[in-house]
Amino acid sequence: MTKKELVAAVAEKAGVAAPVAAKVYEAAFAVIAEEMRNGAVRVDGFGTFKVAERAERMAKNPKTGEMVKVPAKKAVTFKPAQALKDSIQ
Repeated sequence: MTKKELVAAVAEKAGVAAPVAAKVYEAAFAVIAEEMRNGAVRVDGFGTFKVAERAERMAKNPKTGEMVKVPAKKAVTFKPAQALKDSIQ
């Protein structure tokens, strides 16, 4: 599903105009991204977004077989809530 399709579906389900749904979409995801800098974001019934630290590691370049160092980084993780898991079963 694309952003445009999601905004249209939210607008229809909520009974609001698409521009209003688009503003809500932008605001919601901006708040989630902003709050993830401070830790985890838990959305009841949906799941938890967290920032995980990935350690530095060695990896093999599949083309040349050469070992290269992959630097440490932060990555976003998502753990679905039980309610979400149950709803897709």
